[in-house]
Amino acid sequence: MITECLQQKRSFGIVRTKEEGFVNVGCTAEIINVLKTYADGRMNILAEGQKRFEVLQVNQERSFLQAEVFYLVDDDENDLPLAAEQEKAVRLHGEIMQLAGAQPGKAEISGGQLAYRLAGSLPFDPDFQQALLEMNSEADRVRAVISFFERILPVLQRNAVAKRRAGGNGHLH
Repeated sequence: MITECLQQKRSFGIVRTKEEGFVNVGCTAEIINVLKTYADGRMNILAEGQKRFEVLQVNQERSFLQAEVFYLVDDDENDLPLAAEQEKAVRLHGEIMQLAGAQPGKAEISGGQLAYRLAGSLPFDPDFQQALLEMNSEADRVRAVISFFERILPVLQRNAVAKRRAGGNGHLH
């Protein structure tokens, strides 16, 4: 499938699988780069999510699933989060990245995709990622990301303190 997408310069769809099947809301992905090709034809790729969709009908005629989909758009594309909310989300993301020992990249605030960019750079719970994907408002997605960051940040901060203590004599200076 990936070879076909590369040859035809086409995107492909991704949906979350669960034990009982798959969820009906997914997104298209564009292949940005082929990182490694294996002798058996498998590939490691870098892909970026593009457009949300709802699966209408599944076609199982090929070795991979294909589907007829309906592309989703936000209820009101002008319903963007407030600048203060965007800045808070970016700040909290930066704090989390620093605690993880990573350099926070410069997040693009404009364009209505901030929540996805911030969520995509961290190993989020798949249920939370799916909930974000199913939201029909960027403002709601950014608020959900802020809420999630505010819940996990204290835990990450405590873990960082414990890690520093474990690496020293137990006393913080």
